[in-house]
Amino acid sequence: MRSLPDLENTGAFLRTLGLTLTEVTGHRVLGYAELGPEHDTPWGVVHGGVYTAIVETAASVGASAHVLDRDQFAVGVNNNTDFLRAAPHGRLDVVAEPIHQGRVQQLWHVTLTAGNRTVARGTVRLHHVPLRDT
Repeated sequence: MRSLPDLENTGAFLRTLGLTLTEVTGHRVLGYAELGPEHDTPWGVVHGGVYTAIVETAASVGASAHVLDRDQFAVGVNNNTDFLRAAPHGRLDVVAEPIHQGRVQQLWHVTLTAGNRTVARGTVRLHHVPLRDT
């Protein structure tokens, strides 16, 4: 049976996001990101693309975990992320859960919070594709 890739060693992009996933199942993903000045726009606030990438990553990993036993993984085909407020530098908590898990597609909801304040939320629609042998 296949397993998820080692998410700690998947490349510079995830490391640059500062994202750490603490729980990954096909039904929930938990984690956090440590945000700092390297994530800012020129105006000194965290770039919305950082939030969008975190939302997409959390949903994709969870959706892929759900279909891994079918020798498939999930790729995002639509990402709608709402930016609700600027986040201070520091810890951003991530919770991702499925809304729908079908035969060929899934829909996940992801919430990003700083302390007790929601910073961003998003939904990601994902499509199942066959795993390739590497």
